[in-house]
Order: sequence, then structure tokens, then C-alpha cells
Amino acid sequence: MDPVISIRPLLAVAVPGLAALAVLLLNDRERLRDVVSPLAALVLFLIVASMAPTVLSGGTVELRLFEILPGVDFAFRADALGMVFATVSSLLWILAAIYSIGYMRHLNEHAQTRFFACFATSLAAAVGGAFAANLFTLVIFYEILSLVTYPLVYHHEDEEAWRGSRKYLVYLMGASKSALLAALALTYQIEGSLDFVSGGLLAGADASAALLTVVYFCYLFGFAKAAVMPMHAWLPAAMVAPTPVSALLHAVAVVKMGVFCVLRMVFDVFGVGLIATLGLGIATAYLVSFTILMASIYALTRDDLKARLAYSTVSQLSYIVLGAVLLSPVAMVGGIIHIAAHAFSKITLFFCAGSIYCASGKRNISDMAGIGRRLPWTMGAFFVASLSMIGIPPTAGFVSKWYLVQGSADAGQIAFLVVLLVSSVLNAAYFLPVSYTAFFEAEAGEGEASVREIPMVTIPLVATAVLSVLMGIFPGYFLTLADGVVR
Repeated sequence: MDPVISIRPLLAVAVPGLAALAVLLLNDRERLRDVVSPLAALVLFLIVASMAPTVLSGGTVELRLFEILPGVDFAFRADALGMVFATVSSLLWILAAIYSIGYMRHLNEHAQTRFFACFATSLAAAVGGAFAANLFTLVIFYEILSLVTYPLVYHHEDEEAWRGSRKYLVYLMGASKSALLAALALTYQIEGSLDFVSGGLLAGADASAALLTVVYFCYLFGFAKAAVMPMHAWLPAAMVAPTPVSALLHAVAVVKMGVFCVLRMVFDVFGVGLIATLGLGIATAYLVSFTILMASIYALTRDDLKARLAYSTVSQLSYIVLGAVLLSPVAMVGGIIHIAAHAFSKITLFFCAGSIYCASGKRNISDMAGIGRRLPWTMGAFFVASLSMIGIPPTAGFVSKWYLVQGSADAGQIAFLVVLLVSSVLNAAYFLPVSYTAFFEAEAGEGEASVREIPMVTIPLVATAVLSVLMGIFPGYFLTLADGVVR
């Protein structure tokens, strides 16, 4: 099918970018400023949705703007893999925008204009990365995302925020950047192009196995937003940010950009065949399996709820990479749809953590005894999202984990099947005690009567919990897109 030439991929990037500009211009008109983000999010989602019929039928929507170097254009292409990321990001931005308004107003946070402007710009970068047609365009938006999320991590402007944001920059703009630039330069030297190619840009490359292996690991660790150990420490450190930022980092944009880039590298830069020939799939699978298990063990030891969720994210991201590098079609489908399954569930969990903090000022799980009776909607949504993280039907997490487990068996890799099962047990061990503490332990302390649900914060988290269940019951859209990537 011939590609559809359209301005819509560019519009998808422009809408949140213009929203950020509007937020800045409306600095002195707070109510009008706050309306901008939800409206822009809705428009963005409609633009993304308008491209879905073409992509679901096997086509692409493309736009090439200008040439940078011979064989390197600044260009956009909406394909199946990009639509998975763009759909999740644009849909969840609607709910995240509403949640952020309620959260920031309730806590009377400072620098709200800067917050909403950076938040919108980060979505522009995420969608730009989703629709990038080549490595050059992808890396441009990848780096923009790192820069515009820095003020969000540093939002509170205290010593703790400085330490966390410094580590954030060192990992994402320092150590990883050198590896990423080296990978880009070597790829261009080998092929004379940075375009994504179905089956792999480097699949027929005239280069040694050793050189290709170096390029592969430069990409894997250069895309540090994927948080594969040891490039993970920035993520727990970034928990100093306000909860809406944590939700953005962990579910909507930043970490999803990381794993999305790794999937692009696997499918469209190296290709499944070349990775199998070089034996890189199994090597990477062992590396990410270590990340899955170790991050889960770290999560077990954390009493701070956001810290526990942060290490959970480190673990869950590696499910996505594991599915891709097992090189089994079923496992690859599981890895791709886990982008959406994890996004819907993890944003719910972070929204819940923020709701608890807004209502009670509590951060530590040990202080949340009986809070479920005061915040039933919040903790009910937390329980539903926890079930998805564990992989219990009928939630989204069950669907993606089912494909990952089946794909591991199909690939004959029983060791990784065991990793998936053990990690699910660990998921249950660090998620279920939170709900048990909230609903079944006796309340402690005084003043609990003042703890109440905050509607503008609670409604979005209930909606994302519902989305997590709906995807588990009706996964067809994301399965169709994933099949389009794998076939």
C-alpha cells in the first residue's frame, strides 16, 4: 500500500507545542490557562485517531519536511509501532491534564505556568518521537524530551529536587548521550542512511559482527530512558517531582519513549534476523531479566509509595524489551502491547499516590492503615491497577503477560518463562500489601476524619483504572497494531 502523504503527523506535534505557547501567554489568566491543556489534549487525540484507519489497514501516513544530510531527512511517518505509542500518549494526556489541574490547585503549587508549559512540550516531543521516520528525527525529539522534563523534575527547587534533577541530567544528557551519538555516527557510516527500514536498516550491512554488536549496545544503553540496569538510577531519583510529573515520567512520555526507541532499534534498525544471527537477543534477554527481578526486589524494600512504584516501573519496562528480544512473534506482540497495558495501569497507580498525598499528606505505606475506608475510590482504583501489574484477568496486564509467557514457551526459552512467573509473584508481594494496609488495618492517628476524596483528582484515576480493564476485555486495537509490526 502506498503511503498517505499528509500534514497530520506534523499537526500532532504542533498542537501540544502551540498549547505550551498559549499557556505561557495566559500566565496572568489562570482559569483560561488551565483550560488550554485538556482542550489541546483532546484535539491531539482526535488527530492521532484520524490516522488509525489507515495504519490499521496496513498503510502509513508520511510527511518529509527537509533534508539535513544526504540520506537524512527531517521526516515523519505514522506506522503501527508509532501508533501504539502515540495513541497511549495522546489519550492519557487528556486525563493527566485534568488530574494535574486538580492536584496543582489543591496543593497551591508554585510555578504552575512553567509546569503546564513544560508538560505540554514534553507531549509534543513524545508524539514527535512516535511519528519519527528515521533515527535522526527520533533522537532530536528524544533529546528535546530530556531537556523539557528537567524543569518538571526540579519543580520544587529545593536541595532534594536539585540532587534528583542533577542525576536525571547526568544519565539522560550525559553518559547515555555519548553512546547514542556514537551509535548514530556508526550507523550512518555503515549504511549512509538513518531511515527506518522494515526488516532492519542494517540487515544487509557490510560490517563485522563485532562492530554491529558495539553499535547495538550503544543504542541499548544510549536510550537510557528505557531504564535497563545499570542505566536506571535516574528514574527513582526523579521521584522528587510532583506526582503528575511522576505519572508523566512513568506512564505517558519519558520511559515509554525509552522502550519505544529500543523497539525501533530492534525492529527497524537491526531487524529480527540480524539480531538472531549475532546472538544478541538471548544476551539482551538475560540482561533485562536481571533488571526485572532485581528492580522487583528493590521495590519490596521501599516504604515510600512513589519509590516502590518507581522500581516497579524499572522492572515492568524490561518486560517490553524482553518480549522484543525473544524474537518469537507471540512474545514480540506481548512486548509491544505491554506499552499500553503498563501505561494505563501505572498512571493509575501514580494518580492514586498523588490522591493520597493531596488528601492526607501521607507518602509512606506504613502510614496508610485504614485509608481505604476514607478514600475508597482511590484505593479501589489502586487495587485494580495492581491486579493489572500482577497480570490478573480481566485486566490489560493479563493480556500482555499472557503473550509474553506464551512467546517464551514458543521460543523454547523456559528460563525466561520462569522469570516472568517469578516476577509476577514479586509484583503481588509488593502491591497487594498496600491494598491490605489501606482496607484491613486499623486507622492510626488523629484527624483522619478530614481525609476525603478530591473529585478533580479522583475522577481521572478512576477513568484510567477503567481503561486498564477495558483493554483487558477489548485488546483488539493494540493487538492489531502489534501484529502489523511483527508480520
